[in-house]
Amino acid sequence: MNPLRKLLDSIEPKVRNNKFAHTVYDGLETFLFQPNTTTSVGTHIKDGMDLKRTMVHVVIALQLCYVLGTYNIGHQHYLALGMYSGLFEGFFLKLMYGLLQLLPIFVVVHLVGLGIEFFFAARKGHSIEEGFLVSGALIPLIMPPDIPLWMVGMATGFAVLIAKEAFGGTGMNILNIALVSRVFVFFAYPGEISGDICWVSYDYNIFHQIFGIEAHTLAFHGWDKLPAKVNEIMVDGFSGATPLALAASGGWEAVQSATLPNGDQQYSIANLLFGILPGSIGETSKVFVIAGAGLMIAAGIASWRIMLSFVLGAAFAGILMNVLHVTAFPDSAFIGVPWYHQFLIGSLLFAMAFMATDPVTAASTNQGKLIYGFMIGVLGMIIRVLNPAYPEGWMLAILFMNIFAPLIDYYVLKSNINRRLSRVA
Repeated sequence: MNPLRKLLDSIEPKVRNNKFAHTVYDGLETFLFQPNTTTSVGTHIKDGMDLKRTMVHVVIALQLCYVLGTYNIGHQHYLALGMYSGLFEGFFLKLMYGLLQLLPIFVVVHLVGLGIEFFFAARKGHSIEEGFLVSGALIPLIMPPDIPLWMVGMATGFAVLIAKEAFGGTGMNILNIALVSRVFVFFAYPGEISGDICWVSYDYNIFHQIFGIEAHTLAFHGWDKLPAKVNEIMVDGFSGATPLALAASGGWEAVQSATLPNGDQQYSIANLLFGILPGSIGETSKVFVIAGAGLMIAAGIASWRIMLSFVLGAAFAGILMNVLHVTAFPDSAFIGVPWYHQFLIGSLLFAMAFMATDPVTAASTNQGKLIYGFMIGVLGMIIRVLNPAYPEGWMLAILFMNIFAPLIDYYVLKSNINRRLSRVA
């Protein structure tokens, strides 16, 4: 027998009668080993792909977004300070800075979210539920890098308590948990997460603050260019218009004409594709988002029907906007943005891959998934282009369609039943 399996089997009787201890044990045991239970009757289905491993596949698909998001935090920070303008200049310094900004957000999200999960699991006497594995991985990626940690904790607690546990826990919620955390910050603290200005994280690396490291001690990979004292380069903040804000005010031409302080093009096609721009931590890189989506489709985790119909819906609405620009609204800059360029700005593809495909809150029938995804694409594009206060729409569109997903499935099933009954008649 596997030594680890033997050790866990020896521990189980000792914690069986303690709710909290057994909850911790069960969570660890089901994470390390696939289920080994069968039904009590003759035939049964046994599959190693349980819910926990399904969620782990989604987390794995997000890792490229985490890597790029971490580095991009540091890159945008040093651009704000006028240092290391080259993408790979000061590589390790940028990566370290990004980690020091991202890790506290990640830790707070999981301490709060898993703490609530653990409490409810122990109180109810059941296993730790796996649903927060994905929500806990998504929430840091959809937050700006400079968001206060107390705000992240409040948003996570609200989402888990109100949008999940209040409905009965994993598999029972009707709204996407990660998006509820984002919408909480959006409505409770709109100045921190919305508007046409995207703030770049500027707090300096913590090891410089604590240890007062001098520049000559970091003479490695360009680190010797650092000023000797931290307070010589600390700034109150750095901001710049996002591609969406530029598109809303001046169209695609305004996006392409934006430049960095050193004169380089800020939002080139390459930067938009690879996510080298300010924004939420993990949703900027279109290439890595598409790679993660492909991995989930290949593993059978996410629905390609939702993704495809989402893209078709967004393209349909975008083309319609372009037609209206030519025929009725020639002075509206955002409506005139070519529909295919809409996919390069904002979080459209991230919403398609990781938010709309949530199997709990999305439609369940195959035909329903096509309708559900298409409507998100249409509504999201309409909100993005026509809403003057908030030039993005996927959060609101997905939450709106989360509510209608059961109704879509109901009418799809009813239509199938009526069609079969008509054949019998």
